[in-house]
Amino acid sequence: MIVGVPREIKKDEYRVAILPVGVEEFRRAGHRVLVEEGAGLGSGITDEDYQRHGAEIVSSAGQVFAESQLIMKVKEPLPAEWPLLLGGQTLFTYFHFAAEQKLTEAILNSGITAVAYETLRDRAGRLPLLTPMSEVAGRMSVQEGAKYLERPQMGRGILLGGVPGVAPAHITILGGGIVGANAAKVASGFGADIVVLDINMDRLRYLDDIMPANVDALFSDRHTIREQLQRADLVIGGVLIPGAKAPRLIEREDLRLMKPGSVIIDVAIDQGGCVATSRPTTHGDPTYVVDGVVHYCVTNMPGAVGRTSTFALCNVTLPWALQIAEQGIKHAARHSPEISSAINIMDGEVTHRAVAETFDLSFSDRFTHP
Repeated sequence: MIVGVPREIKKDEYRVAILPVGVEEFRRAGHRVLVEEGAGLGSGITDEDYQRHGAEIVSSAGQVFAESQLIMKVKEPLPAEWPLLLGGQTLFTYFHFAAEQKLTEAILNSGITAVAYETLRDRAGRLPLLTPMSEVAGRMSVQEGAKYLERPQMGRGILLGGVPGVAPAHITILGGGIVGANAAKVASGFGADIVVLDINMDRLRYLDDIMPANVDALFSDRHTIREQLQRADLVIGGVLIPGAKAPRLIEREDLRLMKPGSVIIDVAIDQGGCVATSRPTTHGDPTYVVDGVVHYCVTNMPGAVGRTSTFALCNVTLPWALQIAEQGIKHAARHSPEISSAINIMDGEVTHRAVAETFDLSFSDRFTHP
């Protein structure tokens, strides 16, 4: 099979979908790998690094898409890339369809098979291809929150850990999953006062057991959320329903409860956001203010730490990509429940129920999804 890796064109995206060792593994299995010129530079990987391990460097994304059967990316294809998609190709990347109807329609019309990192479930019910980027985003959320709480960034002028005689910041984390746990872990090291909210009591018990004393795990309901908003200097949104739009937990009127200069980091923005006033932003222009509250809603947070994120992502995607290349997507889907769970669109049909329900589209049950 011919495997293609184009350069990412999303603004301030520095990740790449394959490492040189991945090229070598594909080549050892008998596949060709085409890498667009400069694709790895944002992660510190040169064209020569790829060539030494057997990649063919090509000059344009058009050539990658025109010649490849399996395309590996990091982020969803942008409108400039839609005309390059060819029916029968397999595209393996993060799609986050629920946040973008036009993307969903474009992929349906293209005739490609969309295999989404974010919905691949392993036999234990985990999301192994989403986990490393959630870990990165969760840890970054505290780092970014600390920065935007500074007064020159329109924040309250709060130091997360405080100092002797001055109280630390209060951080409210919505969701106790991978994002939330990693955010709490980092924030606890700063010495902040932290509350993690979740609706899963087993998860809350686990967090209560493992987290340090400055992290409290509370059941999430409307009253508790509103109470926390009144106290919070920093709110981190890390809720997830795989494949579907994120649940909206903060309404516009709730912002009136928050302190002027407080900060919201909506990590769930990739799936539409969990705050009514959230809208996608970029690393170049990451924040805006609504009702005195600073909103940070960057859709590709891990892209800013491209080298760390690329290695973390490629460590987990490569085995699945090799399986798809070796067997072909239809054979792989029939024999691997994990790969079938990642297929969101095939042959012009939506094959993931959450995506179909988001846009009221027909659902094809050719695969069984969790």
